[in-house]
Amino acid sequence: MLIHIPTPLRAYTGQKESVSVLATTVAASLEALVAEYPDLRANLFGTDGKLRSFVNVYLNDDDVRYLPEKENSSVQDSDEITIIPSIAGGL
Repeated sequence: MLIHIPTPLRAYTGQKESVSVLATTVAASLEALVAEYPDLRANLFGTDGKLRSFVNVYLNDDDVRYLPEKENSSVQDSDEITIIPSIAGGL
């Protein structure tokens, strides 16, 4: 399956826009990603091992937070995961 990497995190993937991983769940896909690119871990996961609250993950077009099994949702080879970090700012 393909994981799309947002521009701010491409510095940790050798500027790759997407990375292919083999996994059966969303969580396993993200673990495979950080196993291949360990510097990404601190950007995606907190010290408790949970996905950071400001990191949005989509399985195809669905926000993983709203899927019944969330990060334990199963994935197929043809699926795509998109990581979108939240942007904060303003006055």
